[in-house]
Amino acid sequence: MWIQISAGRGPDECELAVGHFVNALLKENGNIKVVDAVSGNIPGNFKSVLLFVEDRLKGDLGDISGSVLWICKSPYRPFHKRKNWFINVEQFDEEEKLGFSEKEVKIEAMRSTGPGGQNVNKVETSVRATYLPMNISVVAREERSQYRNKKLAIARLAKMIAQRNNEGSLNQKKSMWNQHNELERGNPTRVYEGERFRERNR
Repeated sequence: MWIQISAGRGPDECELAVGHFVNALLKENGNIKVVDAVSGNIPGNFKSVLLFVEDRLKGDLGDISGSVLWICKSPYRPFHKRKNWFINVEQFDEEEKLGFSEKEVKIEAMRSTGPGGQNVNKVETSVRATYLPMNISVVAREERSQYRNKKLAIARLAKMIAQRNNEGSLNQKKSMWNQHNELERGNPTRVYEGERFRERNR
């Protein structure tokens, strides 16, 4: 199983929450490995972290997809009124278990876009994965390497296809794949409180 944790476009407090949540998951389940991470603006913080869970028999993570809420005064801005910080979690099963063949997936490398100066368009790290039989495409650009973006794109694509097959519909909302930049606030799957990042009873 793959887990991606993201601060989206949130401030430094959200990037700090990503690091706290990763540490909480590592303590909760010893079979989790950190695959890749994008550092935040402050050392020790993260914009995005990609995890892989080898075996869910040890510990039960449950379905943690959605938003995670951290309730805490800002450690960076003492007089800031905001106390609620949201991060986003996407959870994917391994693509091999989802009933479609990678041979039917077309992978395209794309040049990265965004801030970074003249060199940003010279490195093709973003990836588009297209499932040819259904002409469904997803894009992954969060990770630093093309290899990790490819794995993430295939996992996203596999999950989308499985959901559409299970529901018998081709009208599944595509907005769920935009969660990296658009966090879904409200109804968090987990809530943590305080500087010690203690989980509120579920």
